[in-house]
Formats: sequence, C-alpha cells, structure tokens
Amino acid sequence: MPELPEVEVTRLGIAPHLRGRRLEGAVVRDSRLRLPVNDDLAARVSGQRLLNLRRRGKYLLLDLERGTILIHLGMSGHLRVLPQSAPVQKHDHVDLLFADDLCLRFHDPRRFGAVLWLDDADHHPLLQHLGPEPLGDVFGAEYLYQRGRNRQIPVKSFLMDAHIVVGVGNIYANESLFAAGIDPRRPAGRIALPRYMKLVQAVRTVLEAAIAQGGTTLRDFTRPDGGNGYFRLSLAVYGREGEPCTHCGAPLQGVRIGGRATIYCSQCQR
Repeated sequence: MPELPEVEVTRLGIAPHLRGRRLEGAVVRDSRLRLPVNDDLAARVSGQRLLNLRRRGKYLLLDLERGTILIHLGMSGHLRVLPQSAPVQKHDHVDLLFADDLCLRFHDPRRFGAVLWLDDADHHPLLQHLGPEPLGDVFGAEYLYQRGRNRQIPVKSFLMDAHIVVGVGNIYANESLFAAGIDPRRPAGRIALPRYMKLVQAVRTVLEAAIAQGGTTLRDFTRPDGGNGYFRLSLAVYGREGEPCTHCGAPLQGVRIGGRATIYCSQCQR
C-alpha cells in the first residue's frame, strides 16, 4: 500500500511535467472508485491551469485556478504522465487531459483510490481535521508530549492516528519506534519528553530516507511500462518477525496493535 514516501515521490515525479499547464478536460472510464468520481469532473477542470501540486498526508492535491483535484492512491493506485494517445490498459480509470497532448492517467486495479473535485480543499471533511505533517515545523517533541498526556493508547496507534500526525503508516511507525528504542505497546502518556524528541527525529529520518530511496524511480512516472513507481525499502523490523534484531541479535517479536502487524525487539525497545 502506498504510504507517505510513495505519495511524495509520486508528487515529485509528476509535478515538473504538469505544473503551469492548462487542462483541456477529463476522461472517466470507470467512476466506481472508493469514493465515486464526480460526474461533471471534465466540465469543472476544463480550461483551468494547474497552479500547484502538493501533498497532504497521503492525499495528492492538484490546485487549479478555481478549486482542487484530490487524488488518493488507495491500495494499488498509481499515476503516469503520458501522451493522450497512449494505449489504454485495463484498470486505467481516469485521464486528466492537459495541453500539448499530455495526460495524467490514474490506474487502480483494486479501485480503493479516489479522484475528487473539491471546491474548498482546506475545509473538506477528508482534510480539515488532519494533524500536522511529520516533516513540517509543527510536528515536534513538545507537540507529541502534550497530545499524549494521560492517554493510555499504545504509542504505535497514537503515532498512526491521522488526527495527531498525518502519513505515518504501519511500516514507518514500526521502523520509527525501533529507531527510537520505544516499545510500540507503551502507553503514549507514559513517554517522557526526551524520548519523544528521539521519536520525532526517528520519524523524520525514516521518512526522509524512504523518500530518498524512491528518488531512483522518478523516471517511471513518464513511462507506460514503468511499474507502479513504488520502491524497495530497507527495513529493520517490519516483515521480519522471528529474525534476529539488527542491533542485538535477539529474535524480533510480533504482536497485533489496533489490528495491525507490529514487530519490535523486546531487548532494544522499552
């Protein structure tokens, strides 16, 4: 499933080709995504210039002159910048048509993604209650410490709550807690400020490293055969239950927290 780094790499991959271009319309081949595509999407976007392409959590936001197109990749979605005449493949559900014969093509085999028109993105229910970005200035140790006070929720669930901070999915929560030496089962309200300082730094380091790894796939976003644009991660704990810890050699433990696979080292994480 695409998480924040994959979405950010997608943004970096397509933005240089489309920013500043004018849209000519849209082709919706199948509107039956997780959230249905607007029936009048083509009419709404036609003639508008793409001013900016930004990310909010795992959402891509294409800011036009009068409104915003929100794209969520779901579990299997990806985007390509292609000629409008490029052959259509199965599961190519939406094309955004740009000047100079370009299109942004949304491909989603499992149809858990979304392509939505928003009149006012900042106040849309999908976005207005999201927490700060983990790579932004608001996200910090004092912020996490105050939000976590007196809370008994496991710190891993706390870190994955999009109302607390956006975009820290299951893989990156596992990896960040391991890097910070924090037991994922520990209540959020029982973590001291200095340990939250380590956690904030770990989250940023892990996400930035993943985005840097994904930089090698940027060329994929203009190739019809470029795969899904995601990238292989260097993981210390996720998916390695029972294997030796890279720090101490002890077998990594696995539990489920909030219904999600959680891997940790009982020796290194307290």
